Amino acid sequence: MKKKDFFYSAILALSMTFSMTACSDDDEPTPEPTPDPGVETVDPYDLDYTAENASAWGNYMYQTALLLDQDATSLYNAWTTDYEGNGPYATIFKDQTAGAYSSPLACIEEMVQSGMWNIANEVGTAKIQDPYNLYVSGDREAGLYAVESWFSWHSRDDYTNNIWSVRNTYYGRIDDNDVSKIDGDLSAYGSYQDFDDAGDINENSLSAFIASLNPELDELIKEQIFAAAKAIQAIPQPFRNNIDSEESVEAMTACNTLATTLTNELLPFVNTLTDASYTERLDAIAEQFVDAVVLPTYASLQEENRKLLDAVNQFRESPSNANFENACNAWLEAREPWEKSEAFLIGPVANWGLDPNMDSWPLDVDAIIQLLNSQNWNEMEWSGNFDEDSETIGAAQSVRGYHTLEFLLFKNGEPRTVD
Repeated sequence: MKKKDFFYSAILALSMTFSMTACSDDDEPTPEPTPDPGVETVDPYDLDYTAENASAWGNYMYQTALLLDQDATSLYNAWTTDYEGNGPYATIFKDQTAGAYSSPLACIEEMVQSGMWNIANEVGTAKIQDPYNLYVSGDREAGLYAVESWFSWHSRDDYTNNIWSVRNTYYGRIDDNDVSKIDGDLSAYGSYQDFDDAGDINENSLSAFIASLNPELDELIKEQIFAAAKAIQAIPQPFRNNIDSEESVEAMTACNTLATTLTNELLPFVNTLTDASYTERLDAIAEQFVDAVVLPTYASLQEENRKLLDAVNQFRESPSNANFENACNAWLEAREPWEKSEAFLIGPVANWGLDPNMDSWPLDVDAIIQLLNSQNWNEMEWSGNFDEDSETIGAAQSVRGYHTLEFLLFKNGEPRTVD
């Protein structure tokens, strides 16, 4: 969830516009009656793909997928080829060049504070707790629209993948060795000891290093990472229809507990590792993190977004229900590596504004409809240095990215249809 100022203004606008009595599998917010009975209005959230808007719809999908592909490629190239004339960001991070990091310890501190803690805290306090607080306060429509990825009903898996990104960062490896287990039912596992296999934790990981110095803290972190993922997966599907459930409360609590441990216990402990004897080990952790976690994740992000662009272009050239479904499946595949990268939104992804480019939420649906009508696609782009306070940049970012494409692809958790 990005751009908090926009988030709250959007929620306020939505709460003034829509009314809803309850969340259910098929209930959708209904618009207030138009003040002019002679003018028919359509809730933008209820807009459908039609023969009349088919060409513009397909072109909008393509333009959005194209920008996602470009951003994913730029991000991968920044880490592997060159970042602003200073060589690959991978080298900048691992070797502490270009003045970005003063030491290996500074790299580890960023992994913990800007990475692991940041996303654990965001999942608990923003992605789950914000909708919950709005919903239980009585503002149910605002609670609904605060749920990220509710068009596709993919919120629960997004949030779980965010926690897996914490796990990957801490364990020094990605989880692709056992995708069926990672993507499966976590209720069968009582604790992380039941879930983790030998080799899940790399010897040059932050986890292995902390275990050698403070095994109790390492055990606590590993248990809390797993507990957060398990609690999220226990929320009845979809989250948007179960915002105020007991399971949602348990999930936000588990995520917030993990975030508290990361910032109040792990980070202070890491900050004590200033002795020169630790430098070589810390350097190895930074290298393992980049080579085995960041680069493979960004390579997958680039690959899957290129497949998404191809699937969207196939739909644009040949609209059909099957091609709508293929594009939806490609969106889900491209979404996964992005969500598993959110524990390391550092460097180029933050400095270049690629995070809100690709993942701004909530949507400015009214602006999306206006752009669909005008087809003025240059409104999706911006230039110059990124400024998170720029209204011009924010306006462009709010009509592009994964969630704009999600709106164009999905409705009520299912692929849209051409019929």
